[in-house]
Amino acid sequence: MAEHTATVLEVLRGLDSGPRGLTEAEALERLARYGPNTLPAHRTPSWPRLFARSLRDPFTAVLACLGLVSALVLAWGTTAVILLLVAVSCALRAGGEHRADRSLAGLRALVATTATVLRRPAGEGGDGGSREIPVDELVPGDVVRLGPGDLVPADVRLLRASGLTVHQAALTGESAPVPKSADPAATGSHVASASPASASFASSASASSASPASASASASASPASASASPASASSAAVAGVFGQPQLCFQGSSVASGSATAVVVATGARTRFATGHGAAAVPREASAFDRSVHGISWILIRFMLLTPPLVLMAGAALRGRGAETLPFAVAVAVGLTPEMLPVLVTVCLARGATRLARAHDVVVKRLPALHDAGAVDVLCVDKTGTLTQDRPVVDQALGPDGRADADVLHWAAVGSWWTLQLADLPVADALDEAVLDTADADGLMAYDGVAALPYDPVRRLATAVVRTPGRLGTHTLIARGDVEAVLERCAFDGDPDGTGDGSGDPRARLRALAAREAEAGLRVLAVATAERPARPGRGLTPADERGLTFRGLITLRDALAPTAARALDVLAGHGVTVKVLTGDHPGTAARACRDLGVPVTPEAVLTADRLDGLDDAALADLARRATVLARCTPEHKARVVRALRGAGHTVGFLGDGVNDLPALRAADVGIAPQGAAGVAREAADVVLADKDLTAVARTVRTGRLAGGNIATYLRVTLSSNLGNVIAMLCAGLLLPFLPMLPAQVLVQNLCFDAAQLAFADDRPHPSVLRRPTVLRPRDLLRFIAGFGVLNAVADLATFGVLAYALHGRGLGDDQEVFHSGWFTENLLTQALVMTLLRIGRRPLRGGRPGPVAWAAGALAVIGLLLPASPLGPPLGLTALPTVYYPLLIGVLVLYAVALRAASERRTTPSGPRPKPL
Repeated sequence: MAEHTATVLEVLRGLDSGPRGLTEAEALERLARYGPNTLPAHRTPSWPRLFARSLRDPFTAVLACLGLVSALVLAWGTTAVILLLVAVSCALRAGGEHRADRSLAGLRALVATTATVLRRPAGEGGDGGSREIPVDELVPGDVVRLGPGDLVPADVRLLRASGLTVHQAALTGESAPVPKSADPAATGSHVASASPASASFASSASASSASPASASASASASPASASASPASASSAAVAGVFGQPQLCFQGSSVASGSATAVVVATGARTRFATGHGAAAVPREASAFDRSVHGISWILIRFMLLTPPLVLMAGAALRGRGAETLPFAVAVAVGLTPEMLPVLVTVCLARGATRLARAHDVVVKRLPALHDAGAVDVLCVDKTGTLTQDRPVVDQALGPDGRADADVLHWAAVGSWWTLQLADLPVADALDEAVLDTADADGLMAYDGVAALPYDPVRRLATAVVRTPGRLGTHTLIARGDVEAVLERCAFDGDPDGTGDGSGDPRARLRALAAREAEAGLRVLAVATAERPARPGRGLTPADERGLTFRGLITLRDALAPTAARALDVLAGHGVTVKVLTGDHPGTAARACRDLGVPVTPEAVLTADRLDGLDDAALADLARRATVLARCTPEHKARVVRALRGAGHTVGFLGDGVNDLPALRAADVGIAPQGAAGVAREAADVVLADKDLTAVARTVRTGRLAGGNIATYLRVTLSSNLGNVIAMLCAGLLLPFLPMLPAQVLVQNLCFDAAQLAFADDRPHPSVLRRPTVLRPRDLLRFIAGFGVLNAVADLATFGVLAYALHGRGLGDDQEVFHSGWFTENLLTQALVMTLLRIGRRPLRGGRPGPVAWAAGALAVIGLLLPASPLGPPLGLTALPTVYYPLLIGVLVLYAVALRAASERRTTPSGPRPKPL
C-alpha cells in the first residue's frame, strides 16, 4: 500500500476517482472486477467431517489397529468391542465440537452493515449525494463519510478530517484513540511536540456530520475517549502502516470527529482480512497433542513387543504355536487402555458443557479444556482484562504538588459547560471521570457563555463561564495536554515564561507531570484566566493566552471489578499472569500494583528489549518479566513461543486482529465474545466477557478433567502392565495358558466399565494447585514401578493358589487357577482404583463417591462371577474356601505397599519447567 507516501491528488488519480466519488456505472463495473467487500467466508465443518477428523486421534488409531489384528486372528468378540469403543469416542468428540461451532455461528458479525457513500448518476455532469449502501457493495475509489461511532467499512485514505480520532485496538492493541488527519504533517507535528509526561485530552466533535449509521453504532463505540498512554504519543506507539495518520483501516471505529475518505482496499485486500489468511495456517501442537503423541508411542511399543514375546516363550518352553496367537493378541489388548478415548472425551465434554451452561464459556476444541488445566503461564492484555476502558480521577494537585480541591472544581466546571455548549453527544472519557468525582451542586452556580471542544491540533478544550457575583467578568477555563496548557500560561512577573531568577516554572511543572506519569498515571493540566465580558464576540483559540496555571488532575485506569479476586484464584492454581500490552509500561505496571500483583522495576520491560535476542535469551527474559509493554503482534507471538520452548504451558487471552499470531502460538487461545471475528475463529475457548474470572473457572474445570484423565492413566496402565508381566511369567511356569482369551476380555471389560466412574469423580482440592500436564516419561516411570508391584502381588497369588491346591495337581485344575487369578485381578484393580487416585478425597459424611461405588462393584463381580451360572461358560469355577483367607493376606500386604509407595511419589502430572 503506497497510500502512506502519496498525496491526496495522487491517490485519487491512482484510483481513477474524485472528491465527488464514483458514478453508479463505475461502481458496478468495479464491483464485478474486485468482488464484494466481504471477508473470506468461514466454513463450519459438518458433523461427518468432525467424526472423520476424530479418527486421526493417536489413541483411537491404536485401538483401530488392535481391532484389525483381532479380526485377523478371528477374535470377533474383541473386534466388536474395540470398534464400538472407537465409534462411541469419535461420536462424542464430534458432537461436542459441532455444538461449539453452532454456538459461535451467531457471533461472526465483523464490520458495519451499511456505509455512507457519495455516488453520482451515470455521466460526469450528474449531481450526486450521500446515501446508505450495504458495506459489501463498496469498491475502491468510493468516497465515504465517517462520523462518531461509525465502523470503518474498508481501508481508506482521508481526504478531509475534523477532530478525528479512531479506536484501532482490534488491529494494534493500542487502547487509546489514535488522532487522524488528512494532512500527515499536522498530526505528526502534534505527536512530536507532545510532552513525554502528558496525556491527550479528547472530546467529541459535533454529531451533525455523522452518518445515519453512526446512531446505531454509538452504543457500542464510545464517541470520544482519551489517551491511555502517559506518553501521549499514541500514533508513534503504533508500528508500521497503522501509525500513518492519513490512513484508517477496516476493523477500527471512529471515536470522535468526522471525516471524508476514499476507499483504497476492500474485501480480501484489506489489512483486516490478512488475519483470516493467518488463521488458515495450521496451529502448533498443544500440550495435550504432545502428551497424547508421547503416550501413544509408549503403548504402541509395548503392544508391538508383547505378542512376539508371548509367542516365542510359548513355542520355546511349552511347544505351543498358533494356539497361543489369540492369547498373545488378548494380552496386547489387555495392556491398552481401551476406554481412554471414551473417558477423555466424556471428561472434557462434561466439563465443556458445565462451562457453557453455568458460565457462558464455549470450548470450541475439546482437548483445549485439558490444555487450560495444564496452563501455568497466562498472557493477557491490560485494557478490558485488568482494567476497564475508562479512567477515574486519582488526585488533584496544585502547582506545588500538594492536593488542591480547587483544581478538580475548575476542571469539572469546564467539563460540564463544554459538554453543554459544544453540542457534544456524550461526555468525553476524561470529562466523565472528572464529573463523576466533582460536586454536582457546585456546577450549577455558574452560567456558561461559550466553549471550544478539544481537537488534536490544539490539544486542549476551553470553556468560558460567568461567575456569580462578578458582573462584567468572565472566567476562561482550559484543560488538556500538559505541554499545550503550559505554552499558553503566563507566570507571575514572567509573561513570556523566561524565568524570574527562581528557576523555570515550566520546567518544574513538567518534572511534576513527568513524575506522575512515571507512576503510571495520565495527567491533565488545568488553567484559568479572568476576561472582561465581551457580549456578541465568540470564543476563539486566540483567547487561550496569558492563562494562570491552576494545577494537575491525575487519572488512572478503572480496575476491572473482578480482576483482583481472579488473579488471587489463578495464583492459587499455580498460574503466573504476564501482561503483554501495546500501552505505556508505567500504566500497565500501575494497574498490576493496584490489583495487588507485586511488580519490581526489573519486571517491567518494553518490547524493544526483545529485538535481537535468540530464543533462549528471550525465554529467560520473558520468564523474569511481569509486564512487557509496547508489544507488536510479532513480539507477543515470540514471547508465547519462547515460554512454550522453556517447558511452560501457555494460555493467551486476546481480542484483536493484532492478537492472532499469539492466539495461534499458545497452547490454548482464549478470546471474549466481543472480540474481532478472526480472533474468535482462531481461539480455542470463547468467553462471554473479557473477564479473568471466567478464565479462572475454565482453568479450574480443566484441572478437574485433567486430574481425572491422569488418574485413569495411572490406574489402568500400572494395573495392565502388572497383569502383562504376570501373564508372561505364568506362561513360562505353567503347562497351560494362565488365562483364556475370553477371560482376559471379560476382565478388561469389567475393569474398563468401572473406570468410567472417573469421569464423574471430584478430585481432591490439591489437584487445583498445580497444572495437570501428562508427561509421558514421568508416566512411564510411574507405571513401571507400580506395574512391577502389581506383578509381585499376582505372583504371590500364584503361590497362594499352589498352596490351596496342594496335592490336587495344578494340571488338573486349570479352571480353579483361572478363577483364582481372575478374582485376585479384579480385587487388586479395585484397590488400585481407590488408592492411586491423585490426591485421594476423603469421604464426606461417610458417603462414598462414584469411584468407591465402582470399585466395590468390581470387587463383588470378582468374588461372585466364578461361582455364578456365568462362570462355567467362561471357563471359571468356584474356589476352595482355604483360598480366601490367604488372598486377604495378599491384598492387605499389597494395599500397604501401594499406600507407602504412593506417599513417596509425586504426581506424574506436576510441572517440569523452571519456576517463574
